[in-house]
Amino acid sequence: MLKLYGGARSRASIVQWYLEELAIPYEFVLLDMQAGEHLQPEYLGINPLGKVPAITDGDLTLWESGAILLYLADKYGKGASSPEESAILAQWVLFANATLGPGIFSEANREREMPRLLAPLNEIFTRQPFLLGDEFSVADVAVGSILTYIPVLLKLDLSAYPAVLEYMKRISERAAFQKSIGGRG
Repeated sequence: MLKLYGGARSRASIVQWYLEELAIPYEFVLLDMQAGEHLQPEYLGINPLGKVPAITDGDLTLWESGAILLYLADKYGKGASSPEESAILAQWVLFANATLGPGIFSEANREREMPRLLAPLNEIFTRQPFLLGDEFSVADVAVGSILTYIPVLLKLDLSAYPAVLEYMKRISERAAFQKSIGGRG
């Protein structure tokens, strides 16, 4: 059985959300980060950096939330059917982790980056319900998780981006979201 390793308040909830969306069985291994379980030899054998999340799936051990999401999409979900589609999914997952997250959550960059990042997303969501059109995808898990953390962690005013707010509401009402990220708190 696939195992997901994570802490109580960690990016593992993003992977958990997608696992719930895919409705595949998994075991969540909750590591006591305060006690340093993620730094013990047993877990360092899974991720030598001692970070979460990580998964084991048969003989595969994988860490980094974006890599895990793309793997799950390919193996269990609606992954890409062409190299072009694969690149587009990777583009959005990498955007979430490398651009959107740091742009919003780094206070030094936020004032400059927030409009540059959220205005184009707002435009996309005025035309379509999800990042890639009418269908929910792994791209929405990656980007949507970052967006839904904004009101929880930062309490920023997003009223200038009404389509982004509607998107955040739409994805946070999904049953799989409620079983994972929405159940935290």
